[in-house]
Amino acid sequence: MSLVAGPGRGGLGDGQFSQNPKLCVDKHVAYIQSLDQRRDELDYWLTEHLRVSGIYWGLTALHLLGHPDALPRDDLLKYIISCFCDDGGFGAAPGHDSHMLYTLSAVQVLVTLDALEEFEQQIPRGKDKIGRFIADLQNRESGTFAGDRWGEEDTRFMFAGLLALSLLHLKHLVDIDKCVQYVKSCQNFDGAYGVSPGAESHSARVYTCVGTLALAGRLDAADTDALAGWLSERQLPNGGLNGRPEKLEDVCYSWWVLSSMAMIGRLHWIDKDRLTSFIFQCQDPENGGIADRPGDMVDVFHTHFGLAGLSLLGQPGLAEVDPTYCMPKQVVERVLNG
Repeated sequence: MSLVAGPGRGGLGDGQFSQNPKLCVDKHVAYIQSLDQRRDELDYWLTEHLRVSGIYWGLTALHLLGHPDALPRDDLLKYIISCFCDDGGFGAAPGHDSHMLYTLSAVQVLVTLDALEEFEQQIPRGKDKIGRFIADLQNRESGTFAGDRWGEEDTRFMFAGLLALSLLHLKHLVDIDKCVQYVKSCQNFDGAYGVSPGAESHSARVYTCVGTLALAGRLDAADTDALAGWLSERQLPNGGLNGRPEKLEDVCYSWWVLSSMAMIGRLHWIDKDRLTSFIFQCQDPENGGIADRPGDMVDVFHTHFGLAGLSLLGQPGLAEVDPTYCMPKQVVERVLNG
Protein backbone atom coordinates (compact mmCIF):
# COMPACT_ATOMS: atom_id res chain seq x y z
CA MET A 1 0.00 0.00 0.00
CA SER A 2 1.73 3.15 -1.18
CA LEU A 3 1.73 6.18 1.09
CA VAL A 4 2.63 8.50 -1.77
CA ALA A 5 0.79 11.80 -1.44
CA GLY A 6 -1.47 13.02 -4.21
CA PRO A 7 -1.88 13.22 -7.09
CA GLY A 8 -5.10 15.01 -6.16
CA ARG A 9 -5.69 17.82 -3.68
CA GLY A 10 -8.40 18.46 -1.16
CA GLY A 11 -11.16 20.73 -2.44
CA LEU A 12 -12.07 21.69 -5.97
CA GLY A 13 -9.35 22.75 -8.36
CA ASP A 14 -10.49 26.39 -8.58
CA GLY A 15 -10.53 26.80 -4.81
CA GLN A 16 -14.34 27.03 -4.69
CA PHE A 17 -16.21 24.48 -2.62
CA SER A 18 -19.46 22.86 -3.67
CA GLN A 19 -22.60 24.22 -2.06
CA ASN A 20 -23.99 20.68 -1.80
CA PRO A 21 -21.00 18.48 -0.94
CA LYS A 22 -21.35 14.72 -0.78
CA LEU A 23 -19.10 11.84 0.11
CA CYS A 24 -17.34 10.63 -3.03
CA VAL A 25 -17.47 6.93 -2.18
CA ASP A 26 -16.55 5.48 -5.57
CA LYS A 27 -13.71 7.97 -6.02
CA HIS A 28 -12.24 7.12 -2.62
CA VAL A 29 -12.44 3.39 -3.33
CA ALA A 30 -10.68 3.82 -6.67
CA TYR A 31 -8.03 6.04 -5.04
CA ILE A 32 -7.18 3.42 -2.42
CA GLN A 33 -7.09 0.66 -5.03
CA SER A 34 -4.60 2.68 -7.09
CA LEU A 35 -2.08 3.22 -4.32
CA ASP A 36 -0.05 0.05 -4.81
CA GLN A 37 0.26 0.73 -8.54
CA ARG A 38 2.62 3.69 -8.04
CA ARG A 39 5.80 1.70 -7.55
CA ASP A 40 7.73 3.74 -10.08
CA GLU A 41 7.56 6.79 -7.79
CA LEU A 42 10.39 7.52 -5.37
CA ASP A 43 8.02 8.28 -2.50
CA TYR A 44 6.64 4.75 -2.72
CA TRP A 45 9.98 3.42 -1.53
CA LEU A 46 10.69 6.28 0.85
CA THR A 47 7.53 5.33 2.78
CA GLU A 48 8.33 1.61 3.04
CA HIS A 49 8.77 2.11 6.78
CA LEU A 50 4.98 2.69 7.02
CA ARG A 51 3.80 -0.06 4.69
CA VAL A 52 1.92 -2.33 7.14
CA SER A 53 0.14 0.63 8.71
CA GLY A 54 -0.72 1.84 5.22
CA ILE A 55 -2.45 -1.47 4.54
CA TYR A 56 -4.44 -1.10 7.75
CA TRP A 57 -5.47 2.47 6.88
CA GLY A 58 -6.55 1.54 3.36
CA LEU A 59 -8.33 -1.67 4.32
CA THR A 60 -10.24 -0.06 7.17
CA ALA A 61 -11.27 2.86 4.97
CA LEU A 62 -12.64 0.44 2.39
CA HIS A 63 -14.65 -1.40 5.05
CA LEU A 64 -16.12 1.88 6.25
CA LEU A 65 -16.98 2.76 2.65
CA GLY A 66 -18.86 -0.52 2.27
CA HIS A 67 -16.32 -2.11 -0.11
CA PRO A 68 -14.48 -4.65 2.08
CA ASP A 69 -13.41 -6.80 -0.87
CA ALA A 70 -11.92 -4.02 -3.01
CA LEU A 71 -8.36 -5.22 -2.32
CA PRO A 72 -7.05 -8.78 -2.98
CA ARG A 73 -7.38 -10.58 0.36
CA ASP A 74 -4.83 -13.33 -0.30
CA ASP A 75 -2.16 -10.83 -1.37
CA LEU A 76 -2.75 -8.71 1.74
CA LEU A 77 -2.52 -11.74 4.02
CA LYS A 78 0.65 -12.99 2.32
CA TYR A 79 2.31 -9.61 2.72
CA ILE A 80 1.35 -9.25 6.39
CA ILE A 81 2.71 -12.70 7.20
CA SER A 82 5.95 -11.85 5.38
CA CYS A 83 6.44 -9.01 7.90
CA PHE A 84 6.35 -11.36 10.91
CA CYS A 85 9.63 -11.47 12.84
CA ASP A 86 11.25 -14.24 14.86
CA ASP A 87 10.72 -12.31 18.11
CA GLY A 88 6.94 -12.41 17.68
CA GLY A 89 6.40 -8.88 16.43
CA PHE A 90 5.84 -7.41 12.99
CA GLY A 91 8.00 -5.00 11.06
CA ALA A 92 6.70 -2.27 8.76
CA ALA A 93 7.83 -4.28 5.72
CA PRO A 94 9.67 -7.57 5.08
CA GLY A 95 13.12 -7.44 6.63
CA HIS A 96 12.34 -4.53 8.94
CA ASP A 97 12.75 -4.81 12.72
CA SER A 98 9.62 -5.53 14.71
CA HIS A 99 7.83 -2.63 16.40
CA MET A 100 4.74 -2.23 18.54
CA LEU A 101 2.95 0.11 16.13
CA TYR A 102 3.30 -2.20 13.14
CA THR A 103 2.46 -5.19 15.27
CA LEU A 104 -0.84 -3.54 16.14
CA SER A 105 -1.52 -2.67 12.49
CA ALA A 106 -0.75 -6.25 11.46
CA VAL A 107 -3.09 -7.66 14.10
CA GLN A 108 -5.82 -5.24 13.04
CA VAL A 109 -5.44 -6.36 9.42
CA LEU A 110 -5.46 -10.05 10.35
CA VAL A 111 -8.59 -9.56 12.43
CA THR A 112 -10.33 -7.48 9.77
CA LEU A 113 -9.57 -10.18 7.18
CA ASP A 114 -10.79 -12.84 9.64
CA ALA A 115 -7.45 -14.54 9.03
CA LEU A 116 -6.05 -15.37 12.46
CA GLU A 117 -6.63 -19.08 11.92
CA GLU A 118 -4.83 -18.96 8.58
CA PHE A 119 -2.02 -17.00 10.20
CA GLU A 120 -1.57 -19.70 12.83
CA GLN A 121 -1.55 -22.40 10.17
CA GLN A 122 1.56 -20.78 8.75
CA ILE A 123 2.99 -19.55 12.06
CA PRO A 124 2.30 -22.22 14.72
CA ARG A 125 1.28 -20.63 18.03
CA GLY A 126 1.55 -17.30 16.26
CA LYS A 127 -0.93 -15.50 18.53
CA ASP A 128 0.98 -16.57 21.64
CA LYS A 129 4.23 -15.36 20.08
CA ILE A 130 2.68 -11.96 19.36
CA GLY A 131 1.33 -11.81 22.90
CA ARG A 132 4.72 -12.58 24.41
CA PHE A 133 6.43 -9.97 22.19
CA ILE A 134 4.01 -7.31 23.44
CA ALA A 135 4.11 -8.38 27.08
CA ASP A 136 7.90 -8.35 27.15
CA LEU A 137 7.84 -4.67 26.16
CA GLN A 138 5.93 -3.59 29.28
CA ASN A 139 7.92 -1.76 31.93
CA ARG A 140 6.79 -3.69 34.97
CA GLU A 141 7.68 -0.83 37.30
CA SER A 142 5.91 2.08 35.59
CA GLY A 143 3.32 0.08 33.63
CA THR A 144 4.00 1.77 30.30
CA PHE A 145 5.43 0.10 27.19
CA ALA A 146 8.41 0.45 24.90
CA GLY A 147 7.90 0.43 21.17
CA ASP A 148 10.69 -2.02 20.45
CA ARG A 149 13.78 -3.62 21.95
CA TRP A 150 15.60 -0.30 21.81
CA GLY A 151 13.46 0.93 24.71
CA GLU A 152 11.70 4.18 23.74
CA GLU A 153 8.55 4.49 25.88
CA ASP A 154 5.41 6.34 24.83
CA THR A 155 1.70 6.20 25.65
CA ARG A 156 1.13 5.21 22.01
CA PHE A 157 2.93 1.95 22.63
CA MET A 158 0.99 1.21 25.80
CA PHE A 159 -2.33 1.71 24.04
CA ALA A 160 -1.20 -0.20 20.95
CA GLY A 161 -0.08 -3.13 23.09
CA LEU A 162 -3.34 -3.31 25.01
CA LEU A 163 -5.40 -2.96 21.84
CA ALA A 164 -3.58 -5.79 20.07
CA LEU A 165 -3.77 -8.01 23.14
CA SER A 166 -7.48 -7.29 23.45
CA LEU A 167 -8.09 -8.40 19.86
CA LEU A 168 -6.10 -11.57 20.59
CA HIS A 169 -7.87 -12.18 23.95
CA LEU A 170 -4.50 -11.99 25.71
CA LYS A 171 -4.78 -8.92 27.96
CA HIS A 172 -4.05 -11.11 30.98
CA LEU A 173 -0.40 -11.21 29.92
CA VAL A 174 0.23 -7.64 31.13
CA ASP A 175 -0.32 -5.62 34.30
CA ILE A 176 -3.38 -3.54 33.42
CA ASP A 177 -3.58 -1.83 36.81
CA LYS A 178 -0.10 -0.43 36.24
CA CYS A 179 -1.26 0.88 32.85
CA VAL A 180 -4.09 2.78 34.52
CA GLN A 181 -1.70 4.23 37.08
CA TYR A 182 0.59 5.44 34.31
CA VAL A 183 -2.28 7.08 32.44
CA LYS A 184 -3.24 8.92 35.61
CA SER A 185 0.34 10.19 35.94
CA CYS A 186 0.10 11.64 32.40
CA GLN A 187 -3.01 13.71 33.16
CA ASN A 188 -2.47 17.46 33.21
CA PHE A 189 -4.26 20.28 35.06
CA ASP A 190 -6.51 20.84 32.02
CA GLY A 191 -7.84 17.29 32.21
CA ALA A 192 -6.03 16.20 29.03
CA TYR A 193 -2.98 13.96 28.60
CA GLY A 194 0.54 14.11 27.26
CA VAL A 195 2.93 11.52 25.90
CA SER A 196 4.48 11.04 29.34
CA PRO A 197 4.13 12.54 32.83
CA GLY A 198 4.51 16.33 32.63
CA ALA A 199 4.35 16.46 28.83
CA GLU A 200 2.11 18.93 26.98
CA SER A 201 -1.50 17.91 26.41
CA HIS A 202 -2.13 16.70 22.88
CA SER A 203 -5.25 15.35 21.18
CA ALA A 204 -3.56 12.23 19.81
CA ARG A 205 -2.11 11.41 23.24
CA VAL A 206 -5.55 11.94 24.75
CA TYR A 207 -6.84 9.21 22.44
CA THR A 208 -4.13 6.76 23.51
CA CYS A 209 -4.68 7.45 27.20
CA VAL A 210 -8.48 7.44 27.09
CA GLY A 211 -8.34 4.36 24.88
CA THR A 212 -6.14 2.64 27.45
CA LEU A 213 -8.65 3.47 30.18
CA ALA A 214 -11.49 2.16 27.99
CA LEU A 215 -9.67 -1.13 27.34
CA ALA A 216 -8.96 -1.42 31.06
CA GLY A 217 -12.59 -0.72 31.96
CA ARG A 218 -11.50 2.35 33.93
CA LEU A 219 -12.95 5.38 32.16
CA ASP A 220 -14.00 6.51 35.64
CA ALA A 221 -10.37 7.54 36.14
CA ALA A 222 -10.71 10.41 33.64
CA ASP A 223 -11.79 13.93 34.62
CA THR A 224 -14.57 13.73 32.05
CA ASP A 225 -15.93 17.27 31.99
CA ALA A 226 -12.52 18.96 32.13
CA LEU A 227 -11.22 16.69 29.40
CA ALA A 228 -14.30 17.20 27.20
CA GLY A 229 -13.98 20.95 27.67
CA TRP A 230 -10.37 20.89 26.50
CA LEU A 231 -11.24 18.67 23.53
CA SER A 232 -14.20 20.83 22.47
CA GLU A 233 -11.88 23.84 22.37
CA ARG A 234 -9.93 22.11 19.62
CA GLN A 235 -12.62 23.08 17.11
CA LEU A 236 -11.72 26.17 15.08
CA PRO A 237 -14.06 28.65 13.35
CA ASN A 238 -13.77 26.76 10.04
CA GLY A 239 -15.10 23.62 11.75
CA GLY A 240 -11.83 21.68 11.73
CA LEU A 241 -10.06 20.36 14.82
CA ASN A 242 -6.48 20.88 15.93
CA GLY A 243 -4.17 18.86 18.16
CA ARG A 244 -3.37 21.56 20.71
CA PRO A 245 -3.89 25.29 21.24
CA GLU A 246 -2.64 27.72 18.58
CA LYS A 247 -2.15 25.01 15.94
CA LEU A 248 -3.76 24.58 12.53
CA GLU A 249 -6.71 22.32 11.91
CA ASP A 250 -6.03 18.85 10.48
CA VAL A 251 -8.43 16.16 9.29
CA CYS A 252 -6.70 13.45 11.34
CA TYR A 253 -7.86 15.16 14.53
CA SER A 254 -11.39 14.46 13.37
CA TRP A 255 -10.50 11.03 14.71
CA TRP A 256 -8.26 11.73 17.71
CA VAL A 257 -10.65 14.26 19.20
CA LEU A 258 -13.99 12.70 18.25
CA SER A 259 -13.05 9.17 19.30
CA SER A 260 -11.98 10.40 22.73
CA MET A 261 -15.21 12.37 23.14
CA ALA A 262 -17.22 9.35 22.02
CA MET A 263 -15.53 7.13 24.61
CA ILE A 264 -16.37 9.53 27.44
CA GLY A 265 -19.90 10.24 26.16
CA ARG A 266 -19.35 13.86 25.12
CA LEU A 267 -19.50 13.64 21.32
CA HIS A 268 -22.34 16.16 21.34
CA TRP A 269 -19.95 18.85 22.59
CA ILE A 270 -18.62 19.24 19.01
CA ASP A 271 -20.42 21.10 16.21
CA LYS A 272 -20.97 18.10 13.95
CA ASP A 273 -22.27 20.02 10.93
CA ARG A 274 -19.29 22.36 10.78
CA LEU A 275 -16.81 19.51 11.16
CA THR A 276 -18.56 17.44 8.49
CA SER A 277 -18.40 20.40 6.11
CA PHE A 278 -14.68 20.83 6.81
CA ILE A 279 -13.89 17.18 6.07
CA PHE A 280 -15.89 17.33 2.84
CA GLN A 281 -13.83 20.35 1.79
CA CYS A 282 -10.68 18.26 2.22
CA GLN A 283 -11.69 15.48 -0.18
CA ASP A 284 -10.72 15.42 -3.84
CA PRO A 285 -14.05 15.03 -5.69
CA GLU A 286 -12.33 14.16 -8.97
CA ASN A 287 -9.59 11.68 -8.07
CA GLY A 288 -10.61 10.60 -4.58
CA GLY A 289 -8.73 10.74 -1.31
CA ILE A 290 -8.80 13.20 1.60
CA ALA A 291 -6.11 15.73 2.55
CA ASP A 292 -5.17 17.17 5.93
CA ARG A 293 -6.78 20.49 4.95
CA PRO A 294 -8.24 22.11 1.82
CA GLY A 295 -5.70 22.67 -0.95
CA ASP A 296 -3.17 20.09 0.24
CA MET A 297 -2.40 16.76 -1.39
CA VAL A 298 -4.50 13.76 -0.39
CA ASP A 299 -3.01 10.64 1.22
CA VAL A 300 -4.29 7.36 2.62
CA PHE A 301 -3.58 8.34 6.24
CA HIS A 302 -5.93 11.33 6.17
CA THR A 303 -8.39 9.47 3.96
CA HIS A 304 -8.68 6.79 6.63
CA PHE A 305 -9.01 9.15 9.59
CA GLY A 306 -11.31 11.51 7.74
CA LEU A 307 -13.70 8.66 6.95
CA ALA A 308 -13.43 7.32 10.50
CA GLY A 309 -14.32 10.77 11.81
CA LEU A 310 -17.29 11.01 9.46
CA SER A 311 -18.43 7.60 10.65
CA LEU A 312 -18.43 8.81 14.25
CA LEU A 313 -20.45 11.80 13.05
CA GLY A 314 -23.07 9.41 11.68
CA GLN A 315 -22.44 10.13 8.00
CA PRO A 316 -24.97 8.19 5.88
CA GLY A 317 -23.43 5.49 3.70
CA LEU A 318 -20.53 4.71 6.04
CA ALA A 319 -20.23 1.64 8.24
CA GLU A 320 -20.09 2.30 11.98
CA VAL A 321 -16.60 2.57 13.42
CA ASP A 322 -15.64 1.53 16.95
CA PRO A 323 -14.27 4.62 18.76
CA THR A 324 -11.70 2.65 20.77
CA TYR A 325 -10.39 0.16 18.21
CA CYS A 326 -10.64 2.39 15.09
CA MET A 327 -11.99 -0.58 13.18
CA PRO A 328 -15.44 -1.38 11.80
CA LYS A 329 -17.67 -1.99 14.81
CA GLN A 330 -19.07 -5.14 13.24
CA VAL A 331 -15.56 -6.60 13.00
CA VAL A 332 -14.72 -5.70 16.60
CA GLU A 333 -17.91 -7.27 17.89
CA ARG A 334 -17.23 -10.46 15.92
CA VAL A 335 -13.76 -10.77 17.39
CA LEU A 336 -14.54 -9.86 20.99
CA ASN A 337 -17.66 -12.00 21.14
CA GLY A 338 -16.22 -14.89 19.18
